[in-house]
Amino acid sequence: SSDLGPFSLKHKIGVKAYRLVRLHFPRLFSGVRFRRRPYRTSSAAMPGILLGEVFPNFEADTTVGKIKLHTFLGDSWGVLFSHPRDYTPVCTTELGRAVQLAPEFEKRGVKMIALSIDSVEDHFGWSKDINAYNGMEDPKEILPFPIIADPKRDLAVLLGMLDPDEKDLTGMPVTARCVFIIGPDKKMKLSILYPATTGRNFDEILRVIDSLQLTSNFSVATPVDWQPGDRVMVPPMMSEEDASKNFPCGVYTKELPSGKKYLRYTAQP
Repeated sequence: SSDLGPFSLKHKIGVKAYRLVRLHFPRLFSGVRFRRRPYRTSSAAMPGILLGEVFPNFEADTTVGKIKLHTFLGDSWGVLFSHPRDYTPVCTTELGRAVQLAPEFEKRGVKMIALSIDSVEDHFGWSKDINAYNGMEDPKEILPFPIIADPKRDLAVLLGMLDPDEKDLTGMPVTARCVFIIGPDKKMKLSILYPATTGRNFDEILRVIDSLQLTSNFSVATPVDWQPGDRVMVPPMMSEEDASKNFPCGVYTKELPSGKKYLRYTAQP
């Protein structure tokens, strides 16, 4: 049809699939007229954020006062992790682990910020429980990082974080366990989405930050189960000549039955 409405197509294939089709196959939309419809804010219509997009510079109330995200991050890397609700068991163990690892995030120049749908006052009370869970004898009501209050689920909708399969006592969808890693350029570098019933591995979050920071500074890639200090991979688009110049310590190429020389390793820069 020459009068193809974007919302009708989005509803058929899903918003993210629609955006990817338009990004990678623009010729399919050449000459197509799109009907404009009023934009409605709903969890079904919100696309979330794609890798490489600038993360929204939202304003929010937190346990350290009102913040604007980009100002809070400054020139640092950032990690935002969401939680379904205060005073819940899995969330408490996750935030307890995040508190324990806060010095590791700081060493990497990463600012941490959490989000839960309850109020700031609830966050303060919950923080004492989290500190007590970690063994603090006189638990305080503050953590090494702020917690965003999202009682109306505005940010959960904006960032595409609602879990349709898990609902609270009122029947409302709860926030999924999302992780967003944001670069100094304020663009999203990585996202991980867990259901509300599955706790995250914060050591893995540190590992991927190490990889993201390494690969943002050097033309390398990190293989499966990579840990800092392990050898890294030479990207396939880099020529042999450039690889020799860029990696004077040497490049090892794995021989394969196909004869293709695409498995190339070098020491971590």
